[in-house]
Amino acid sequence: MNWVENLLIVAGISLDIFGAMECQGSLVNKVNKKLLSGICVLMAVCQLIALFLGHFLSDLFCKSHPMSDERFLGEILAMVIFFGLGIRLIVKAIRNERVEEHLETNLGIHRFVRLATVSSLYTVLAGIAFGFVGTNLVAILIMIVVITIAFVIGGMYTGYHMGFTSKTTVYTVGAILLWIAGIDVLLQRVLSIF
Repeated sequence: MNWVENLLIVAGISLDIFGAMECQGSLVNKVNKKLLSGICVLMAVCQLIALFLGHFLSDLFCKSHPMSDERFLGEILAMVIFFGLGIRLIVKAIRNERVEEHLETNLGIHRFVRLATVSSLYTVLAGIAFGFVGTNLVAILIMIVVITIAFVIGGMYTGYHMGFTSKTTVYTVGAILLWIAGIDVLLQRVLSIF
């Protein structure tokens, strides 16, 4: 996959983090930059580990099941993963769970540990898909760190200034990006059209 396709996928999975951070930003009276820095490090490290773990698992699967159709099967699984992650984001957008906006004097890091853990589970799946389509691991890891930090900061400040009203749009855009990646895998790799 080329860097644009990789960027679409990383942005798609990271928009979930943006939406969650937007909700958290809507609860604060003032953004604590020290806490935000800690959240950025926590989220970036969790995403980095999750993506690496997913890529490692796909490599492990491919090495333990050597067969001639392994690449084709891996690409099918990658396509299914991208579509599934997109469906998950659309479900979140449709549900549009309300956030009771009330002032939080101290958000604390503990709530972000849970958020990082949950989002990392889906990043493991994306890492598996990246491994199946044979992406450059180093480039993806750099992208995930940079985009995660940017989306944590952007989400927090968007929520702080505008509330959580755009989270459904963010989830929908994330789903569309993941579906584009799934269609790309289908057309370029599975069906070998391009």
